[in-house]
Amino acid sequence: MKIKWGIIGAGAIANAFAHGIKQSSTGELIAIGSREKSKADNFAKQWNIPRAYASYQELLNDQEIDAVYICTPHPLHAEWTIAALNSGKHVLCEKPFTLNYPEADKAFSVAKENSKMLMEAFMYRCHPQTAELVKLIKNKIIGEIRLIQASFGFHASFNPESRLFNNELGGGGIMDVGCYPVSAARLIAGASLGKNIAEPSQVKAVAKFAPTGVDEWSAAVAHFENGIIAELATAVSLRLENNVKIFGTEGKIIVPNPWCADRSNPVNGKIIVEKYNSSSEEIIVQANKTSFAYEIDFFGEAVLSGSYQPQYPAMSPEDTIGNMKALDKWRRSIDFTFNREKSENYIHTITGKPLQVRNDNNMKYAFIKGLEKKISRLVIGVDWPHHMPELAIMFDEWIERGGNAFDTAHIYGGGNCEKVFGQWIQNRRIRDQIVIIGKGAHTPNCTPEFLSKELIISLERMKTDYVDIYFMHRDNPEIPVGEFIDVLNEHVKKGHIKIFGGSNWTLERVKKANKYAERKSLQGFSAVSNNFSLARMINPPWDGCIQTADKKSIQWFKKYQMPLFAWSSQARGFFVDGIASPEKKEDKTLVHCWYSEDNFERLARAKALAAEKKCLTINIALAYVLNQPFPTFPLIGPRSIQEMLIAIKGLDINLNERELKWLNLEINKK
Repeated sequence: MKIKWGIIGAGAIANAFAHGIKQSSTGELIAIGSREKSKADNFAKQWNIPRAYASYQELLNDQEIDAVYICTPHPLHAEWTIAALNSGKHVLCEKPFTLNYPEADKAFSVAKENSKMLMEAFMYRCHPQTAELVKLIKNKIIGEIRLIQASFGFHASFNPESRLFNNELGGGGIMDVGCYPVSAARLIAGASLGKNIAEPSQVKAVAKFAPTGVDEWSAAVAHFENGIIAELATAVSLRLENNVKIFGTEGKIIVPNPWCADRSNPVNGKIIVEKYNSSSEEIIVQANKTSFAYEIDFFGEAVLSGSYQPQYPAMSPEDTIGNMKALDKWRRSIDFTFNREKSENYIHTITGKPLQVRNDNNMKYAFIKGLEKKISRLVIGVDWPHHMPELAIMFDEWIERGGNAFDTAHIYGGGNCEKVFGQWIQNRRIRDQIVIIGKGAHTPNCTPEFLSKELIISLERMKTDYVDIYFMHRDNPEIPVGEFIDVLNEHVKKGHIKIFGGSNWTLERVKKANKYAERKSLQGFSAVSNNFSLARMINPPWDGCIQTADKKSIQWFKKYQMPLFAWSSQARGFFVDGIASPEKKEDKTLVHCWYSEDNFERLARAKALAAEKKCLTINIALAYVLNQPFPTFPLIGPRSIQEMLIAIKGLDINLNERELKWLNLEINKK
């Protein structure tokens, strides 16, 4: 059986694929798709391909095609990769995989959801030379690796319309060929550390920019663990050595032609090993087909075997994700953002389709007195995305999955989180469809005066007239509760907020606030946002934090039916399988806040119940919060779409009263 392939994009690199597949043992090429029918026809005629389509979507509609090779310009990779996966195709996508990490994160989540193979097309990773190099490094042939030098650059005449220099087409050296040195350095550093890949802790760079705003040439230094340093260079306007040099404690390795980029002919590999105080050795690695043909078969064998995981050292999903993150670090180091990535320009969705809620979403909703809108039972945090692509792709996904509640604060990201979030809301035109939870008056600015100042600043940042729910981020016991209630009611009258409450307020202070409001016929606290999770917070992660997961607090919430917006609802990953154990103490915050004998017993019980209900332990932890006998709205802070999708599964788990008590150690037997 052979895999039937189609190509999306009839550019120069498509010819290399068409040539390579003739040497392949696993695939056959049956279709080409281009946005120009004449171009598709000419390509089909040149390579004797039976089907030529005048659009990419027409090709994807062909039910006989098993897999698609995508070789459009970089900015189109994510859109058509996702479209192909949703059309039931396996996908091999040219490097760079996407324009940035968030796009890659989304693409792999779609591949997983559709149970399809998705791989980035770094052909040199499939050439036998690369496997030999990895073996030498892992065998410590030159001892411990200390320094890696890798470059890939060429000289092209400046043309603002060409894909190499066009900002709108993802031009510049870093994305076009700088991705090669980055991927090689991560591979070599990983092999030296006994792993498949390693990720740089930081990347520092400089660059020369073209008039179009893309990098003509750039150099970077990447820092890895164990003191490994990588010097990386790339260019589209300068010829570089285009080799890899590796320096270890006992010698050095030179790879004269690491990228094996010949598109027509097989190229033997050559690795030069120079041991200190010894003669050098030249290792020839035989190749009987082009790197592109090897790549096609690496991909094909993974598909035909049903594993959907390419043989190492081809690019795995984790490898590609790491490479995109490193490339993002490189570009941020030189303050380089493509025009289409800028906040004001990010009006498109990654799929190119209008944003809408999926029909198959499993979100649950509730109403809170004083709010006209229903609010999703899960609330996503706006506390970390500082850049539009990562925020937009994550929050677009949230909307599609039925989420409509967002938790932000005046202090998050120094205000940048609110600014980017506000621009996203404006770009998507969804203000009336979502619930914004804003916070302000954080210590040491916890006064009525600062509350008013910060609220107005937050509204301006988010380009909105109001927030739906406003929480004081901290309490200041030195100020009478009535002063806070008075100023909050002023903002309700002005239309700046709908309802309000306190975050990290003691329940006693909340009672006093509401008694004052009742006595003065004013609006009182409608909700509280304190820590609440299955794991008890032993020590607060930040000063002034309050947890309300004890039995007395639970009884109070049950009595008054006060809505609780629970932060750190999943104990910051304590219940993620394999993260927490008495022996694992790398995460200092996790140890400081949640490591205790009783919490490890709760973890063990959650794990046992997860096995019984056939879900993840973290799903049980979230379900514990969701199934309390009072209104709860867990705040979650996923850092990837996969984390979001895992969290959402907690909505489908029902826990009865006995299970809740057993998890909370109130009874000994389930």
